[in-house]
Amino acid sequence: MFTPALAEIRFGCGLSPDLQPKNSVEDMLRQLAGHDSMAQAHPIQDFDSFWPQMTAFGQLRRKRRKAKGTDAYDGLNRQYNSMRREARANRTRWFGQIILRHCQTKDGLRERLALFWGDHFTAQGKSGLARTLGAPYVDTAIRPLITGNFSDLLISAVTHPFMLQYLDQHRSIGPNSRVAQRSDQPSGLNENLAREVLELHTLGVDGPYSQQDVRQLAELFTGLSFRLKTGFQFKANTAEPGPETVLGKEYGGNPAQLQSIHAALRDLAVHPATADHIARKLVVHFVSDTPDPELVHHVATRFRDTGGNLAQVYAALLEHPAAWVPELRNVKPPLDFIASACRALAVRPAHLERTSPKNLNTRLITPMVLMGQRWERPNGPDGWPEQDTAWITPPGLAARIRWAMLAPRQLMNRLPPPESFVETTLGEYADGPVRFAARAAETQAEAIGLILSSPAFQRR
Repeated sequence: MFTPALAEIRFGCGLSPDLQPKNSVEDMLRQLAGHDSMAQAHPIQDFDSFWPQMTAFGQLRRKRRKAKGTDAYDGLNRQYNSMRREARANRTRWFGQIILRHCQTKDGLRERLALFWGDHFTAQGKSGLARTLGAPYVDTAIRPLITGNFSDLLISAVTHPFMLQYLDQHRSIGPNSRVAQRSDQPSGLNENLAREVLELHTLGVDGPYSQQDVRQLAELFTGLSFRLKTGFQFKANTAEPGPETVLGKEYGGNPAQLQSIHAALRDLAVHPATADHIARKLVVHFVSDTPDPELVHHVATRFRDTGGNLAQVYAALLEHPAAWVPELRNVKPPLDFIASACRALAVRPAHLERTSPKNLNTRLITPMVLMGQRWERPNGPDGWPEQDTAWITPPGLAARIRWAMLAPRQLMNRLPPPESFVETTLGEYADGPVRFAARAAETQAEAIGLILSSPAFQRR
């Protein structure tokens, strides 16, 4: 059964002393359908605007390498290191903006969905400044589309330069392409992107596809590339000509065209197996590691019936009684734990904006690593694990407790009274033991730390 506190804890960013929780599912969906105020209030640089800096950095790196051993090297080396430091500082500031969005939002479901889909379409920069661009990628390619059709979201993420470089798609060459025909070297077809699209992004690891489907989709994807100066590019000279058959349907022709790739992705987006895969992932992420089959079926049916209309898919998730079991079952990953703690503490923009990138990194990002989550660096393209056991480890729990005891004093000028903090932070989930701990702690800081370390706060 819906309760405002459960709505904020399970489907939002947690309770806040400053912001009233929603009173109904309809309120949650209405807010989600509205303006994305947090992206405007706490902006992250647009990915496309970063290309000139990438080009300049590449040019500087080449000049520096050529100048080694000459008088010009020291000056170029200083410029090179300065650009790297600034890029790392920007990445840390963008993390701070993500935390502030969680702290300030009245639309917690949007922030949670942005994290969910960013993880679903995991991509990482491999070298240089690209290693810092995870947040701009999500804000540009994913966040604006999370309430639209899944097919549009799929195309945006899969064909984005950040994804293409992560999975080496820009190096994939069709065996019979014009480039391959002119080359004496064996052509290189790369199946990474095709495999991840089928296995992770759409049909699922147990989906109805074969190795032949992977190969044919990989050939269809040849031509997807980018240039540092201009961004995405479809390179017809590296694209495999002729038709490709994926899941029994023919795509492409001669000449190869980008529209054929889009057509295949749109068909994969509305495949029944995709509906099942996405529905299960959503239920596991928001409700339980052991999802209720009826809830998964209900969400998947809405996905199929609406052709992947994500707003309707979320409505199906929120309207089902199984989504509102009162027991908090899922453990918060480190990012969600830290973000919801900052929200509970009512961390203001001024608190983080006047904190140096170095201190922000020390107080927020490095502790996440100790808890088991290196921000924007999951182990592979399947993103972060959902299982509670991934986060409930002795080192991870020790790091959470240590952070809860120390960080509030570093983030706040004045800590809230423990007696009121336990109510505004946990609401109806403040049980007897945690209330007693809030009263009996020797210091205010210890009381706050015990509340944030409690099992009730660690789960959602």
